Amino acid sequence: MLPLPRPRSRSREKRGRALIVQQGAWDMPKESMPLAAGYLTAAARADPVVGPEFDVGIQNFRGGESLGSMARTIFSGVAPDVLAFSVFGWNFNQFGALAETYKSVRPDGWVVFGGTHVAHQAERVFRRFPEVDVVANGEGEFTFRDLLLAFLEEKSPQDLAQVPGISYRDEEGTVHTTAEAPRINDLDTIPSPFLTGAIPLLDHHGRFPYDVALMETNRGCPYKCSFCYWGGAVGQRMRDFSRERLRAELDLFGYHRIPTVVLCDSNFGMRQPDAEFVEDLVRTREKYGFPQSLETSWAKNKSKTFHHIIRRMKAEGFQSSFTVALQTLDDTALRDMGRSNMRLNAWRDLAAWLAAEGLDAYAELIWGAPGETVDSFLTGYDRLSEHVSRIAVYPLLLLPNTSYTENREEHGFVTVRGDNDDFEYVLANRTVTVAENTMMQRFMFWARMMSENMYFRHIWVPLREFAGLTQSAVLLILSDWFQDSTDPAVAELLGHGREFTDSGLIVESLHKLYADPRFASIFQRWWEQAILPKVPGRHRPLLNEVFRYDNATRPIYSGAGAEDAEVRSIDGLPHYVRSGLRFQYAMPHVLDAIRANRAFDDEPSPVELTLAYRVGFDDYLDNHELATYYAGRCLDIRDLTARRTNPSYGNASTH
Repeated sequence: MLPLPRPRSRSREKRGRALIVQQGAWDMPKESMPLAAGYLTAAARADPVVGPEFDVGIQNFRGGESLGSMARTIFSGVAPDVLAFSVFGWNFNQFGALAETYKSVRPDGWVVFGGTHVAHQAERVFRRFPEVDVVANGEGEFTFRDLLLAFLEEKSPQDLAQVPGISYRDEEGTVHTTAEAPRINDLDTIPSPFLTGAIPLLDHHGRFPYDVALMETNRGCPYKCSFCYWGGAVGQRMRDFSRERLRAELDLFGYHRIPTVVLCDSNFGMRQPDAEFVEDLVRTREKYGFPQSLETSWAKNKSKTFHHIIRRMKAEGFQSSFTVALQTLDDTALRDMGRSNMRLNAWRDLAAWLAAEGLDAYAELIWGAPGETVDSFLTGYDRLSEHVSRIAVYPLLLLPNTSYTENREEHGFVTVRGDNDDFEYVLANRTVTVAENTMMQRFMFWARMMSENMYFRHIWVPLREFAGLTQSAVLLILSDWFQDSTDPAVAELLGHGREFTDSGLIVESLHKLYADPRFASIFQRWWEQAILPKVPGRHRPLLNEVFRYDNATRPIYSGAGAEDAEVRSIDGLPHYVRSGLRFQYAMPHVLDAIRANRAFDDEPSPVELTLAYRVGFDDYLDNHELATYYAGRCLDIRDLTARRTNPSYGNASTH
């Protein structure tokens, strides 16, 4: 039976009011699900003392919300007695400013900061924002409950020694850190934010308001990577939520026809409980038709369980982006990262297996790791691109509580804080100069837009095979050509000289690429001027059609280019369908042959394609894991010459 949230009693006035504030990283049309705030709210409401006495609610903001807008929303009514913030590097400064405003409205109210960015950083937090009363240092569900209990007991925020897992200041301003709160071994003691209704799954229009449904199936991570903190649970055993609870949550998601579930797990796919979760996911879709896709941080080492899960998902038609999370291919950098024990040398076999299974895969690299040089990084990038062309390249950030941060002098880190966030961006280290890093920031900008976010999906392998151009070489050619351009649209795309480390620039530029029709002709000029001259003459007709196909299969943004399309339901979701698209070669079969290094007839043979594009790309444009679901896929190929006898030419393709 479908578990439904029980209505909350409003039979009497409560003694206190707490508001938990969360804000997503990106300015997206849809909200990010406030999972952390949901856990806190559910735990507080379920407590036999706090629940009846405290009205606990959530205020969730999109990433682009201005300070003024957030302040008006929070302070338009009666200010809460306790104002708690779920803090990350992207909202640290904004939440500090809101804490200052709050204290001007409620000087006697409590301000609580929690989250991985502030855990064990109380000295700095209190120095930056003296309005903050408490910093939570670990898992927050029961720590937050204990703080509300202390408030009900009329404790002073300067006298909280009895609450484990926090830092606070006494009346003299001395910082005190209490005993560490024990890890929550039985995760089911945390009430489900979905089954209790702490996180509403429908807005006032009756629609699912979030981009995806977030879940945890477990907590903990067995590895201790130098750049990662993972909720303070690195190097720890995995703790699981029960199968029964997860099954009930999935049932709720299926009932509400939620397309995508994203797991906030560190290494999904390496243990038996993960396989059981996938079985329950399959049963849920059999019942409701949803969810249809699963995204997660896949296990670094791929076990038999992982391969079983992937085959099971493929057999059931589930979509997912499978990660080859290498971070570096340089042995020295890998050792300093603490990842040399992960058996990542098997990545080639994994990439080949995923390709053979016809599954979407992408790889992750981090630029700026000590031990890495420009040459070693680009060499590794190209080695990786021979097997996985979609590569996500991220700049190294020094995050609080990580090994890199604690040993910064050993690695020679030179860093700078972000203009609009509180992250430490690496400018240089013992093997990379500031000048080299600046050049690579520009490379990363183009790599993230063109490869990670798939503005180009199909040109990479043919250019390597027929023109000898590696993926990094194409990106560097593109970077130089655009840098030298005097076109005003290009200047707008590059942010009129903004730093390439500006975290918002890529998002803004992606929107410009898809929304501004000028860029179609700009990229056509780049192709004709900078790329085609490097392609042998006999291969130019084919490469031109590959370029056209790349453009034609790009996701449809705001309906642009879909004027000649019909909207059709496919697998229960609306799609644009465009028919009669003519190409001189049998795309995508030719591309399949090139990628598999199979012989094919390279003589022109005109075909007509029917392409389908899932509707709603605007909501996921800057989420590369989900945006791939919106690219055009070929439903039908009609051979206009009737010369070919291969029966596969009439079949559908998923490209």
